[in-house]
Amino acid sequence: MSVAKGLEGVVALTSKISSIVDGVLTYRGINIDELAEQANFEEVMFLLWNGRLPKKNELEELKKDLGSQAELPQGVLEQLKSYPKDIHPMAALRTSVSALAMYDPEADDNRGEANIRKAISLTAKLPTIVAALFRLSKGLEPVSPRPEYGYAGNFVYMLHGEEPEKTAVKAIDKAFILHADHELNASTFAARVTTATLSDMYSAVTTAIGTLKGPLHGGANERVMAMLEEIGTTDRVEETIQRKLENKEKIMGFGHRVYKDGDPRAKHLREMSRQLADTTGDRTWYQMSVAIEDLMDRKKGLKPNVDFYSASTYHYLGIPRKLFTPIFAISRVSGWTAHILEQYADNRLIRPRAEYTGPVNQSYIPVEKR
Repeated sequence: MSVAKGLEGVVALTSKISSIVDGVLTYRGINIDELAEQANFEEVMFLLWNGRLPKKNELEELKKDLGSQAELPQGVLEQLKSYPKDIHPMAALRTSVSALAMYDPEADDNRGEANIRKAISLTAKLPTIVAALFRLSKGLEPVSPRPEYGYAGNFVYMLHGEEPEKTAVKAIDKAFILHADHELNASTFAARVTTATLSDMYSAVTTAIGTLKGPLHGGANERVMAMLEEIGTTDRVEETIQRKLENKEKIMGFGHRVYKDGDPRAKHLREMSRQLADTTGDRTWYQMSVAIEDLMDRKKGLKPNVDFYSASTYHYLGIPRKLFTPIFAISRVSGWTAHILEQYADNRLIRPRAEYTGPVNQSYIPVEKR
C-alpha cells in the first residue's frame, strides 16, 4: 500500500460536473472562458445541477425560484444579530447554514426533487446571509432581497442598500462563474465525504464551508489582500517580496497543485481588476498585483491562481477582505450542491485507509507500575 501525501495524484471518484485536462477547466464540457465571457451565473447554476444549459423558460423559472427562496427564516436572522460583532464571517456563515436545516421540513429528505429544492434554497440564501453579516458588522440593519436585480445584482444591492451599479454587477457575476466549481477541490471532496454517509445536504454544505475557511483554500484571497495592504506602494514590491522569499514565507495566490502553466481563471480576474482600476481611477492595487506577478514569474516560475487577482477585484468593489471567502462560498455552493446531488445518485461510502507509522509491540502497563 503506497501513500500519496495530501492524496496528490489519487483519483478518488468519477464525476461529470467539471474537468481539468491539460490546464483547461470546463463545466459539463464547456470551457470556462466561454462561460465567463458569455453566460450569466444563473445559467451556470442550472448547467452544474442539470448537465446542460437551460432553455429560456427554464432560466426564467430558476430565477423566479431563487428570488422566492432568498429571504431568511426570522429565527436565522435573529441568530445573525446575536453573534459577536468581531466574529469571522466564515464562522458565522457556517453556523447559519447549519441552522437553516432546522427551518426546512425537507432537511432529511434525500430524494431527488427535495434535494434540488434544497440546492436552490441554499444557493438563494447564502448571499442574504453574507450581506446581512456585512451590514450588521457596520451597525446597519440587513436589507431585504430584491430578486428583480438578478442573483449578482441582488447581492450588491443587499450589501449597500442602493441600486447596484452595472460594472459592479458584471464583475461579481463573472467572479461567481469563475469560482462556481473546480473538480475535486478540498471543500468539494469534504462535502462528498459527508454526503457519502447519507447525511443531509445542509450537513454537507456546512462541512464544505468549514473546509473553505482554511487559508490554504478559500482563505487565500484574504491573505493576498493583507499582503497588498502591507506592501502599500508599487515601489516597495520587489523589496518586500524578496524579503519574504528569503524568509521562506509563502506568497499567497501563486501556484496550484493541478495547474502547471497557470490557472485559466486568473486572466479573467486580472482583466476585471484592470477595468475596475481604470473605472475608480486608483490603479495602485492593480499595478502592485502586476508587479508581484512579474516578480514571482521571474524568481520562482510561479503564476497567479484564482485567488490572486480576486483580492484586488473585490477591494475595488468596496468589499472588505473579511468578506472575500464568504463571497467565494456564495459562488461555490452551486458546485458543492451539484457534487452532493451526484454523490447521492451513485453513492458509496468514502473510507480510505491510513498507513500506520506509530510504535509496535507495545504492552499494557498497569497504572500503579507506570
